[in-house]
Amino acid sequence: MTATIHELLSKAAHAAGEAIAVVDGERTLTYAELDERSSRLAAAMADRGVRQGDRVGLLLEKSLEAVVGIYATLKAGAVYVPLDDQAPVRRLAYIAQDAGIRCLVSSQARATTCRALLAEGAELQTIIGADAPNDDGAPDEQSASAVVDAVVKWLPWSAIDAFAPAAPPVAVDRDSLAYILYTSGSTGAPKGVMLSHANGLAFVERAAREVGVTANDRLSSHAPFHFDLSTFDLFAAACGRASVVLVPRELSVFPVMLAGFIAEREITVWYSVPSVLTALVLRGQLQDTPLPKLRTVVFAGEVFPVGYLKRLTELVPHCRYLNFYGPTETNVCTWHEVRREDLLAGELPIGKPLPGLQASIVDEHGAPVADGELGELVIGGETVMHGYWGDPRRTGRSLTVKDGVRHYMTGDLVRRRIDGELLFAGRRDLQVKTRGYRVELGEIEAALNALEMVVEAAVVAVPDETITNRLKAFVVTSEPIDHAQLARLCRERLPNHMIPEEVEFRAELPKSSTGKVDRQALRQPQQKG
Repeated sequence: MTATIHELLSKAAHAAGEAIAVVDGERTLTYAELDERSSRLAAAMADRGVRQGDRVGLLLEKSLEAVVGIYATLKAGAVYVPLDDQAPVRRLAYIAQDAGIRCLVSSQARATTCRALLAEGAELQTIIGADAPNDDGAPDEQSASAVVDAVVKWLPWSAIDAFAPAAPPVAVDRDSLAYILYTSGSTGAPKGVMLSHANGLAFVERAAREVGVTANDRLSSHAPFHFDLSTFDLFAAACGRASVVLVPRELSVFPVMLAGFIAEREITVWYSVPSVLTALVLRGQLQDTPLPKLRTVVFAGEVFPVGYLKRLTELVPHCRYLNFYGPTETNVCTWHEVRREDLLAGELPIGKPLPGLQASIVDEHGAPVADGELGELVIGGETVMHGYWGDPRRTGRSLTVKDGVRHYMTGDLVRRRIDGELLFAGRRDLQVKTRGYRVELGEIEAALNALEMVVEAAVVAVPDETITNRLKAFVVTSEPIDHAQLARLCRERLPNHMIPEEVEFRAELPKSSTGKVDRQALRQPQQKG
């Protein structure tokens, strides 16, 4: 029985060391090379004081180095915390402080951002992967202005080769934390979801088995590493001794090029949010781009409009299509293989639980509902998180333990069909999905309300077939400002996927009898005159 996630890599390196593990453009690493390099980096981390249970930040573009950093952190017995390299520095600094990150793995391209993190108060002691930048952004370890704090050690990637591979990895048990993924929080600050080796393995091993990953496969890695979809790409590939192909971020906005990439790289298993697949249907010219190697398309993260899914199955008819469901807190916990009758009926289930997991549906009092009735989905089993980092109160509101099994109240409304399949029916709260990301509207409102000229603000989700929801903000300001200016200010606090696409300026926002913003009224057309 595999005890830790990084043991998947060790087993693959022992059984198939010469097999290609990761493809990054023209660069590749075999399983033996990935195992060796990650062991060297783990040794460097240990030398810099990283100990079991410490949190290590990863701030770098999707690359071979990022994959090495993930496995090295796990081998060091530490917990990896992937950071969005496109997010504002203020948000990154908050996460670094909240998680207590002392060691950061980055790149020379992000050296200036690393320095900005230090200026924002991140208490980093070691930055691996870059030389300290001088005031012009160029590497200069000797410059007094290059390092904000004298205790910070900058260790470039070239220095890692000097470390002997650490063997064996630090001993950790299955319940030790493996990674913390930060998601949007309703209080205006991101929240850290704590996931253990057992959590990750329970999902990955089951999912790899259902997908049928083998050494002949080439899995896509499209999702950024701070997005929970990425864990399947990396770790399921190691499960099956398959190759994982890193997909450049910029290809998502060029569907024709993305289709060509899938063909040229001979991807066999594709995994992404539905909005990327919708773009391929609409603008990818799939009718002119044969994908003979592609055998399975997996999607998750948001609802896939059945009309576009049907069109995709017509354009690429030889594939299996799998719908994965699960919030970050549970990993993927249910799955459904798309059938012809789903497309004809226009109804796509989220399926049944993966083996060993429990799915119950309860009403507002926590009592089970009858089949066919709407209720909140509760997931129990080994994939369920250990809680929210540093927030026992929030953990207690959504997580319970019964007979030693953790159960998470998802906040998702579902109903169970007579055949046992689950149908998703929306959210109980103000959390929404857009472009595959889970977003708390309250976090966007908090960022808007923090701006000096904003008197009050509210954000609603507008259904959209291609990206699930568009974000629309209603804003009252004390001085004139246009949408572009507001968006620019928001980007200092929020990642791009949380910037409202539409802004409506009003003299005041409608209120309910309790004095709260009336969101239903906001969704109604404003009367003129």
